[in-house]
Amino acid sequence: MLPIPAEELNGSGTLGPYWTFYRAVAAEQLNRWLPSQPSVILDLSGGRGRWSGQAARAGHRVIEVLDFRRTVDAQSRLRDADRVRHVRADDLSFLPDESVDAVLAEERAMSVELMAESAMSDVARVLRPGGRALVCVDSLVLGMAILAEQGQWQHLRQTGEVMLVPWPDGSITRCFSSGQLRELLAGTGLEVEWMRPRTVLSPSTVDHVLSSDARALSYLVRTELEAHPDDDDTVGIHLVASARKR
Repeated sequence: MLPIPAEELNGSGTLGPYWTFYRAVAAEQLNRWLPSQPSVILDLSGGRGRWSGQAARAGHRVIEVLDFRRTVDAQSRLRDADRVRHVRADDLSFLPDESVDAVLAEERAMSVELMAESAMSDVARVLRPGGRALVCVDSLVLGMAILAEQGQWQHLRQTGEVMLVPWPDGSITRCFSSGQLRELLAGTGLEVEWMRPRTVLSPSTVDHVLSSDARALSYLVRTELEAHPDDDDTVGIHLVASARKR
């Protein structure tokens, strides 16, 4: 899969069919990952309401930590208000130890959080034994593509080190190899259940199939999720991992 240009990463570019597919894959991954029994879920995905709403509609109670840097959609907050509690906080000190059953860190939360080790330690602290975390991060493929677009060739060989990549909007993202993500999770006492690129089908493939038959979306999503590219960080702009607290 070729790296996606940086201007496409927020869904504002020309790859509309691919982002429709991407969002459908992410939603189905979460459906399959959520606990089978009603649970308490902590959502660290940035306060946009999408992930917490999906978990709430599946019957779970959700604590959503809101991002001070973003405006939250009021309608989504009202729609799921009976099962979603919104909290504005810089860290998880408001939660006692072993108080939640699962943690969502979607929307590249641990890449935007440059002190990811500290943040993941907090996640491990609040998880109950046997609890799980779903984590999405920017991949080295994405980081190297952005650096190449910026002409920062001298940094492209430093893949064994922490890769911090400046974005055009002034923000910085931390990009991970599969080994680095595994080390991040294991370092907090979490056991990795699985790790994979979010998608391995290329934007051109998705666009070609959907332009021929819009009804093929469910087929593409099923094909994607039945692939098993475990730990393969040579494709995909994002890595996704599920980890369990021992």
